[in-house]
Amino acid sequence: MSTQLPAANSSGYNTPDSELESIVPIHPTAVRRPNYITVQSENTVYTDDHITAKYLNRGADVVVSDGQFTVLPTVKPYEFQTTRKVGKTGLMMIGLGGNNGSTLCATIIANRHQIAWHTKEGIQQPNYIGSVLRASTVRIGTEPSTGKEVHVPVSDVLPMVHPNDLVLGGWDISGLPMDKAMERAKVLDYDLQRQVKPHMALLGRPLPSIYYPDFIAANQEARADNVVPGTDKQAHLEHIRADIRRFKAENQLDRVVVFWTANTERYSDIIPGVNDTADNVLAAIKTSHSEVSPSTLFAVAAILEGEPFVNGAPQNTFVPGVIALAEREKSFIGGDDLKSGQTKLKSVLAEFLVNAGIKPLSIASYNHLGNNDGHNLSAEPQFKSKEISKSSVVDDMVDANRLLYKPPVVGATGKAAKGEHPDHIVVIKYVPAVGDSKRAIDEYYSEIFCGGRQTINIFNECEDSLLATPLILDLTILTELLTRVKYRGEGQNDFAPLHSVLSLLSYMCKAPLVKPGTDVVNSLGRQRNALESFLKACIGLEGNSDLLLETRIW
Repeated sequence: MSTQLPAANSSGYNTPDSELESIVPIHPTAVRRPNYITVQSENTVYTDDHITAKYLNRGADVVVSDGQFTVLPTVKPYEFQTTRKVGKTGLMMIGLGGNNGSTLCATIIANRHQIAWHTKEGIQQPNYIGSVLRASTVRIGTEPSTGKEVHVPVSDVLPMVHPNDLVLGGWDISGLPMDKAMERAKVLDYDLQRQVKPHMALLGRPLPSIYYPDFIAANQEARADNVVPGTDKQAHLEHIRADIRRFKAENQLDRVVVFWTANTERYSDIIPGVNDTADNVLAAIKTSHSEVSPSTLFAVAAILEGEPFVNGAPQNTFVPGVIALAEREKSFIGGDDLKSGQTKLKSVLAEFLVNAGIKPLSIASYNHLGNNDGHNLSAEPQFKSKEISKSSVVDDMVDANRLLYKPPVVGATGKAAKGEHPDHIVVIKYVPAVGDSKRAIDEYYSEIFCGGRQTINIFNECEDSLLATPLILDLTILTELLTRVKYRGEGQNDFAPLHSVLSLLSYMCKAPLVKPGTDVVNSLGRQRNALESFLKACIGLEGNSDLLLETRIW
């Protein structure tokens, strides 16, 4: 029996004919469902081009006088118009060859080609488990004959990009080809890597990226063999803009989402006259100011190209001048930092405790991991960015209950100006041996009835990149959708785009970016409710109602 040698231009691997494809069905999270929800209502109109829905935004104005609360219910009418056609969408990742970027590309390829693989547990099929949009459902009503609730996938509420259709590309300071980058990451099972390797090889090498050593850990220098030359930041900006334009044109794309999933940077200093206004940021780039970070440069490039930018890391990419520039250019931005494991759980458990009338006194969080993210975070300036991102997650829950926590002192500075908060510490350590398998340990120490104490300890082990990758997909798909949604309020003749800061992305972000002057909501339940309610509003349905009045009356 002769052995077939790989072709000269081959990666050395060939995907074998698989008998698994005929016996393993497409996973429900990856299935295409062309029939979206149809709402039959005078409030909802369908045309070939748009879904237009009327919505009443109900709220309340509260006046406090001498300890007395006077509440005035309010109702404001809006209309939402969603373009039905889902354009061809590209995803350009900064950090394409990293753990998250290579894992995302490989898993999309596996789903796209329905590549199943063997593990020690048996046959594994590709799927999109972990994606809020593809793997979770939303309640849309009840079935009249049975009274049972009806749930549909979140991705079916409005027309959304299917992840298999995303056109993939991006930049990385490491020039390792994508098939080799996947091997380096050591995230996916070998049998899956073996089968997707030829497809990954076709992606080639990432585009050269921007590398300013001052912003990431010195231990990353060895990987930086694929960088845009020179130190002229204006030239770098034009280079990145040209990359975006070329990628869009070559792939005939309608939309490109630019996504930072590269190393965590140190925080940039906010300096008046440098990065505090849109014009100052642009001027700082022209003069190659030292406080213009690579992520800020990518964000500005995307904004000026009219393409949305999402920051999946904790640094302050969106300095005030960048937010102002996005508002001026009517471009979309969102972030910050992927919320995948420990912080997501914290935003649930802290809210549970406070809403139960229990007072957390301290929250101590410890992590160790061994991937390149952990290696970069072993440097103090980069860890500080992550610490800030993780530490603010309980703030709004504490602020909502001043029965348990003393309120801020008017005119005070320091801690007193913030009011009483639980002691909150975050520790991250680099342990190479555990690779991508992150360990997280949390202790919640709380005051209970009449001076009692309660301690809750949680140990969480997870494959970091396999939790983060679906969030990149969700953020990308949701961002593309939000670029197709317009609104108009009472008295407005024309529909207008949403605000530049896409705060509806908050559910997937540790430190949600919000419209300037508005409060941050970290409660995971409230973030999820806001997302569901908005999607429903776009088809003329009321928001979530857990009143279930029909079950509580005769």
